[in-house]
Amino acid sequence: MQLPVNPPVLPMLAKRVGELPVGKTWIFEPKWDGFRALVFRDGDEILIQSRDQKSLNRYFPELLEPLRSQLPARCVLDGEIVVATESGLDFETLQLRIHPAASRVTLLSQQTPTSIVFFDLLCEGERDLRGEPFRSRRADLESLLSSAVQPIHITPATGNASVASDWFRRFEGAGLDGVMAKPIEGAYQPDKRVMLKVKHERDCDCVVAGFRWYKKGERTLIGSLLLGLFDDASALQHVGVCASFPQDKRRELVEFLAPYRKDALANHPWKLWADPGSATGEGEHRMPGGQSRWSQGKDLSWEPLRPELVVEVAYEHMQGSRFRHMAQFRKWRIDKQPSDCTYAQLEVVPPQELMEIFASGR
Repeated sequence: MQLPVNPPVLPMLAKRVGELPVGKTWIFEPKWDGFRALVFRDGDEILIQSRDQKSLNRYFPELLEPLRSQLPARCVLDGEIVVATESGLDFETLQLRIHPAASRVTLLSQQTPTSIVFFDLLCEGERDLRGEPFRSRRADLESLLSSAVQPIHITPATGNASVASDWFRRFEGAGLDGVMAKPIEGAYQPDKRVMLKVKHERDCDCVVAGFRWYKKGERTLIGSLLLGLFDDASALQHVGVCASFPQDKRRELVEFLAPYRKDALANHPWKLWADPGSATGEGEHRMPGGQSRWSQGKDLSWEPLRPELVVEVAYEHMQGSRFRHMAQFRKWRIDKQPSDCTYAQLEVVPPQELMEIFASGR
């Protein structure tokens, strides 16, 4: 490729804040939950670059021809690849696309085709636009994509904080996990956290049913706690982990959890999962010790705990029956019984029609 902005390019990043910024110096956008992608086009040549500078072309073949037919002959755009369903964005289905078998990718591209939502323009023709203010890049992007059709979209944008607050509340049910705030006069700065993101966060009480050792602690430090919630059939389902503890906390947890390790496996609800041979890592309810293509050879072995402890964690949102991201430890709840830790405590947000979101801002 011979563009004013050639690959690889690291995407511009965002830092997390607790609330939307005030003032008229920001442009707000919904925060899409998918795979970040920079798209480079030079004539017939297309490159879909991942956040870590790898090519995604082979995983999303259904996007190549639409990009070739709808984008300018020479350009670089920043966006997000998503799978949109009637009930919202489906990140788990999107993840399945990163598969080593080309035949599998081809089949999934037909069964669950992806879309790409663009939100920035780095280059068009012979113009390197990275130094231009975002308001100008956004205007050019809107002009270039004014007639775009599925699977290519432009993200909604507004300078009105009240509208952005409404998006934050209303769009979550569609799988969007927050709102972005971008400086209206800001340049595009690769690998710099110059944007802001406000994400959803809630509290939830979970059963602690196991843990993993910290990889650098030689079994002297706790790495993560395995969390569970009871479903309607009173079965304890693995919903995710909480981690990111300070070193002193990791050391304290070893002593704190020691009493709950005694005879933990005897009547443990995940007893069968302790056998690596029985854990597939696939299915609706993933097993704590299960290997999958996402584990990339990591040691996912775990230590069982008697499911008697309850912890309050902060989480952003659920993806299916699991936490979409790692939960954060808040406090122990000695006042709660494990049986209180059910899916019923979770807030349910009704989905917002994705086509309505896609259409807004056109």
